[in-house]
Amino acid sequence: MSEAKAKPIGPIPPYFASIDGELAIGGKTASALVAEAGDTPLFVYSTGALEARIGELRAAMPQQLGIHYAMKANPFAPLLGWMSARVDGFDVASGGELKLALDAGVAADKISFAGPGKRDRELEFAIANGVTLNCESEGEAERTFAIGQRLGVAPKIAVRVNPSFDLKGSGMKMGGGAKPFGVDAERVPALVQRIIAAGADWRGFHIYAGSQALDAEAIIAMQAQTLALAAELAQAVGVAPPKVNLGGGFGIPYFPGDAAFDLNTVGGALGQALSALPDILKKTHFCIELGRYLVGEAGVYLCRVVDRKVSHGEVFLVTDGGLHHQLAASGNFGTVIRRNYPVAIATRIDASADEVQSVVGCLCTPLDRLSDSALLPRAEVGDLVAIFCAGAYGASASPANFLGQGAALEMLV
Repeated sequence: MSEAKAKPIGPIPPYFASIDGELAIGGKTASALVAEAGDTPLFVYSTGALEARIGELRAAMPQQLGIHYAMKANPFAPLLGWMSARVDGFDVASGGELKLALDAGVAADKISFAGPGKRDRELEFAIANGVTLNCESEGEAERTFAIGQRLGVAPKIAVRVNPSFDLKGSGMKMGGGAKPFGVDAERVPALVQRIIAAGADWRGFHIYAGSQALDAEAIIAMQAQTLALAAELAQAVGVAPPKVNLGGGFGIPYFPGDAAFDLNTVGGALGQALSALPDILKKTHFCIELGRYLVGEAGVYLCRVVDRKVSHGEVFLVTDGGLHHQLAASGNFGTVIRRNYPVAIATRIDASADEVQSVVGCLCTPLDRLSDSALLPRAEVGDLVAIFCAGAYGASASPANFLGQGAALEMLV
């Protein structure tokens, strides 16, 4: 037995089962999926989990609310194609993401393009394809007008608003105070009037205050503030916005003690708010954009134990995975204090947890730790380790080429 004291792990999402003592994803065992893919490390994304999450969301949210996928969470091409038939819009954050979406068959009129620092060639690509640009500044708007005029196309422009509030308790605050994102709320009316006067196709507002919140009341308060701000801006402009993107903010449980927020409570409050809109917003279409909430819990990262070693009485499971694929699980992507993601020995999923083991990667840095002193079934060389909540900000948000390791395999099942 290890001499280390066990540290708690995060909650395993409720979308997975076991077959013959192994973790099962989409009706296949982890080892069968690895054999099918041909190697580890491997990201597996479950369409069953995705279907369940989208179904839960549709049932809880107001019927008239559009659901957009923020593809920065996971741009895996088969996943994009699968999602395109099941959500109402896609939000991209670069010209590269825009090309991925179009290549996956997403209709251009379902895509909006946000993000500061859009280069002229990205603006031109979006305008030429009829994509809505979420404008981040007055300077970006002027460049957009010039490109549209040169192309002979009226660009579709929404204004991203930097609100004076943020999402309380969110893991990443996107609004409130000085920000590189969006246009300060007090400057928005003048910019919208300039957009309309320039002959562009004004598409409305994009208001994003924060992400990764697990407090339903905080989400409800943020949405109420967002609706109030949209009404205030519309009155100042004097024209009803065709569309308002309310942002996202819905978090998922990653760490010990985390619990899912009450989705039905949030949906009920938003339904009441949308039924009591001021006249200027009565014909406006509303949507929310979600990334990690849609795909995060549907993903599992599978890596193989290549060495089992003991150092000063502590057991280390050295795997062929690591932070180069799962930077967030290592604690090096946006967290101040390192806490354990949900983890399991995939090939011994039903066995008793009887040994404290740390799961580490293959990189020569002490930062490469996927799970710290977790109480797990004793694992041996050849066993598969599963890191859960790996469907968002994993493969594409980690330094895959660090130390020449290369990308992980990915599959949709």
